[in-house]
Amino acid sequence: MKLLRYGEAGRERPGLIDKDGVIRDLSQHIADLGGETIDPKELDRLARIDPASLPVVTGNPRIGPCVHGTGKFICIGLNYSDHAAETGATVPPEPIIFMKASSAIVGPNDDVLIPRGSEKTDWEVELGVVIGRKAKYVSEADALDYVAGYCTAHDVSERAFQTERSGQWTKGKSCDTFGPIGPWLVTKDEVPDPQNLKMWLTVNGEKVQDGSTRTMVYGVRYLVSYLSQFMSLHPGDIISTGTPPGVGMGMKPPRYLKAGDVVELGIEDLGQQRQDVKADA
Repeated sequence: MKLLRYGEAGRERPGLIDKDGVIRDLSQHIADLGGETIDPKELDRLARIDPASLPVVTGNPRIGPCVHGTGKFICIGLNYSDHAAETGATVPPEPIIFMKASSAIVGPNDDVLIPRGSEKTDWEVELGVVIGRKAKYVSEADALDYVAGYCTAHDVSERAFQTERSGQWTKGKSCDTFGPIGPWLVTKDEVPDPQNLKMWLTVNGEKVQDGSTRTMVYGVRYLVSYLSQFMSLHPGDIISTGTPPGVGMGMKPPRYLKAGDVVELGIEDLGQQRQDVKADA
């Protein structure tokens, strides 16, 4: 299934995409998409609903974040060998973990706002892994049993905040609008191999990232298991798994986003995003 949330910010409704690409309303069956409603048993129940029996959503509604109530937005740094090389870093012996504030989450086509004082706002297309049930001390072999599905994620980053000011990476990753997710939560049965998905990103129509999840250092199974050794993962938590090469920081000379730019990105079978870049007020 391709599940989504649509409507104005803060008042989104749950829906699904039928075989013809039409949005169907799910609000008679679930209140929202997140938490207990993305448990495997609940997803199985939703999968048994005939999409043709659901109301058609007319017009062109805003698409919201594909998951509601995310408690943890966990990101993995330098998880693509070719991206680590372009930044001059070495592949870490264990995954680099940092948090992106959940307040950064926005819809896939909402504006990205350059924060005050920013000169180095950067782009990163990433595979998002959405947790479907509580995971604690899970094995790598069983890890995917705890995954509800996958989504396209944009890990927008302010590099000066991230690397040139003392402290951790979080403050360069958590500015408002720095976490577009969606358009859909694609259930894992429709993604047989999360380690073989093409991914891309353009800035003003120029393709700058053109990669694949094949070059991940630490794959989805490993990451879910690894993280669960340190913290419980809960339904609705998102793991953003790293980015392929082509980020602005790695260009020579470096190139960063400015007001007026348009960013488009997507992952094979997981949908596309489009954001207008604006200066924050």
